[in-house]
Amino acid sequence: MDEKEQIFATLKQLADLVTRMFGDNCEIAVHDLTSKNKGLIYLTGNVTNREPGSPVTDAVVKHLVQDGNKVMDRHCFMTLTDDGRELKSSTSYIRDTAGEVIAAFCINFNTTDHHNAIQLLESFLNRGVISEPSMDEPEKISFSINNTMDSFFEQAVEEIGKRPASMTTDEKVRLVKILEIRGAFQIRGVVNQVALRLGVSNFTIYNYLKKIRATKGTAIKDVI
Repeated sequence: MDEKEQIFATLKQLADLVTRMFGDNCEIAVHDLTSKNKGLIYLTGNVTNREPGSPVTDAVVKHLVQDGNKVMDRHCFMTLTDDGRELKSSTSYIRDTAGEVIAAFCINFNTTDHHNAIQLLESFLNRGVISEPSMDEPEKISFSINNTMDSFFEQAVEEIGKRPASMTTDEKVRLVKILEIRGAFQIRGVVNQVALRLGVSNFTIYNYLKKIRATKGTAIKDVI
């Protein structure tokens, strides 16, 4: 067995170990970065519903192009699935003895249930708490449009009480209505961001807005 084969055999062994340790919400993907399409060669778990042969993610390709063999590992960043599930992800780049990057070892952990549990517990703990009423919501200082959008979105999610991947259609419409009332859709590009995080298409968000705005006589063309 040559060096490359030994490295990939070890990575597959580690993938099985980690997935069995952390259960159904955990997925490990091993990518061969020496192959022409830099494809997925081994997958444990079934979080992203991929199969061996699937291409490596755009993010991995981008960092490899930018940094080559000096590419740095990325730890604990958030990714979204097509249906709006939130994953905690990490990617480690594996090198041979010559220092060449030959593999990517990627961990994806579905945190949707954990976020739902946190929000459920917070809503339970806050029941019956007596506090002085406030006319104004606390303001979050934002340093960019993306941060502003994140603030709007997370406040709306908190009001609904569950993460987007667990929401019904009616709850997603309600979330869009909350964002509309708060003026989020006056920010350019927000429709696309909301659609991505809700796991629906841009067209679906426009339909939600059309129904919401029809009840108050606001034209859909006002959406940026």
